[in-house]
Amino acid sequence: MLRSCGGWAALGWLLAVPLLTLSAAEPDPAQAARDSTIVQTLMRLSGFDLESRPDLKQAVARHLETVRGEDRYLEIVEKLQFRAAADDLLQLALTKPNDTQGVKAAALLFSLGEQKRLETALTDEQPQAVAAAQVLGNVGDAACVELLLPLLTAAETPAPVRVATAQALGGNRRGEQVLLEMAKEDRLPTELRFVAADLLLSSVDPATREEAGKHLQRPATADAQPLPPLSELVAARGDAGRGREIYLNKGTCAKCHVVGDQGKEVGPNLSEIGSKLSREAMYVSILDPSAGISHNYETHALITESGKVIAGIIISETDDAISIKSADAIVRTIPRAEIDEMVKQKQSLMPADLQKNLTRQDLIDVVEFLGTLRKKE
Repeated sequence: MLRSCGGWAALGWLLAVPLLTLSAAEPDPAQAARDSTIVQTLMRLSGFDLESRPDLKQAVARHLETVRGEDRYLEIVEKLQFRAAADDLLQLALTKPNDTQGVKAAALLFSLGEQKRLETALTDEQPQAVAAAQVLGNVGDAACVELLLPLLTAAETPAPVRVATAQALGGNRRGEQVLLEMAKEDRLPTELRFVAADLLLSSVDPATREEAGKHLQRPATADAQPLPPLSELVAARGDAGRGREIYLNKGTCAKCHVVGDQGKEVGPNLSEIGSKLSREAMYVSILDPSAGISHNYETHALITESGKVIAGIIISETDDAISIKSADAIVRTIPRAEIDEMVKQKQSLMPADLQKNLTRQDLIDVVEFLGTLRKKE
């Protein structure tokens, strides 16, 4: 049923004006303005069948070209259910599988009934297959899990794709249970043992963590040496330049923190952290991040009706939906009607065992670097 009398009136006026044919070389400004107005009008209507009006469909396609790469592009495709954009959505999903736009593009493919494209990508060349697994994991609903599960055990699945699939399934309760059963029955392929341990031992479900601990363990510290007492770490001095390289690469800190113009903004901005925390407080924040979670950075776990578990920081709430930013810096907006449970976590979103990827000296050098990040006088 069409609604909005104002929308009807505007559309009626526009349809009375002949649509111009665009030159392939130079878009006509008048045509571009008309296309924009048509799209704005269609966005105010509900139930309009674009397939019955090829001229309007072309106007929408032309306008989408002018907003390619913007959030507005996805808004238009979603509102108008514009299936002609499916190829572009797939490309966006596979080139940005860990980005908010890419995840929204993949979800739209399901909404448009075009999910077969993602299923096909799972068996494509390895980079595309890995990206498809990643983006399906980030969408994470039941339909995505069904597409991913067969890849875990299929003999023909390449190891990198199998690993990406396991990582993708880690945020879903059913996926976690499948991985846990494989671990209990000693059916985990060698390439999955580390990722399965990392995922299951970090599960938001205490029972899953406990059971996984009977069958899996994380590797020891990078150099197999225990860390010294905190007082010795605080007294030690390191190489700030080397610490910066570890921070940006091996330490994975930039995946969640911004320093200057580098990194992703998930946790607190660290650009001036040297002016805010003592060396002791820095070590505690790294080694026991849940000991002092900064205000507004408390972690919540949203569990949807489909079983998807999304852990992250709540960035906005309305009566209708909750927007949450996960550790990969992807913002997901979940309708409240789809949320089965929301649990505030005692654990920080920051992993509690980052030191296991670092040597003692690596850790000292990172803290030395952080100490140089001070507020400019």
